[in-house]
Amino acid sequence: MDSTATIIFIIAAFSLGIVIIMQRNSIPASMRRGLAIAAIVFIAFAFFLIVYSLATMGT
Repeated sequence: MDSTATIIFIIAAFSLGIVIIMQRNSIPASMRRGLAIAAIVFIAFAFFLIVYSLATMGT
């Protein structure tokens, strides 16, 4: 597994979540739910990647 790509994805996923939280008042209501769901999916996958990389660290 390429650790550089994983780290970039994790940083991007958390950054997207932070931007959506900070700018929630300026996002149109029609896009707000879709962006929130996408951010939740990305952050959940980023957590999975963190746990997976910690579990396979010794191998």
